[in-house]
Amino acid sequence: MGETYGYVRVSSIDQNESRQRMAMCEHSIAEERIYIDKISGKDFHRPQYQAMLKHLKPGDQLCITSIDRLGRNYEEIQRQWRLLSRDMEVDILVLDMPLLDTRRDKDLLGTFIADLVLQVLSFVAQNERENIRRRQAEGIAAAKVSGIRFGREPKPLPSGFSGAYELWRKGGISASEAAKRCGMARSTFRYRAAIFEKDKL
Repeated sequence: MGETYGYVRVSSIDQNESRQRMAMCEHSIAEERIYIDKISGKDFHRPQYQAMLKHLKPGDQLCITSIDRLGRNYEEIQRQWRLLSRDMEVDILVLDMPLLDTRRDKDLLGTFIADLVLQVLSFVAQNERENIRRRQAEGIAAAKVSGIRFGREPKPLPSGFSGAYELWRKGGISASEAAKRCGMARSTFRYRAAIFEKDKL
């Protein structure tokens, strides 16, 4: 019988993985065989996941708490499942979905049912990821309409910016000269001038 490994994933550094780790401990998975990524599930270019793949051998078992912890990309989940279970001959157990346990029902019907459940859950995982992205985009758009700015607060404009801007806008001086008077690079001056003009409207 092979070793049992656990894979844990949360989407960002500030999210807590303790619930998933606790589930792994309840299944007697050794701490040194639990791999944790704090990164998006959009693809499988994840350092700990890739490190885990190098340790897995035929007959080993991989535990995940739910299919969306493996990933949130429908086609990639399907591909990785085949890589692990068929090519690498590793058993997979999804703790919150007992039907997704490749150790049991290895006959044709069992495989068919597992594949069907996997497809449905993979679709749900990707659909939820797309919904999250849409809600984030809608939230950002609404915040911008309300005047909320994102990113670092821009540096205050130099005292002579307004005068240099007006001269440049009327063709009295070049952008290079205006930037020089403001102590900026030309590209920075043009960028700040565009924001300045918009704020004046």
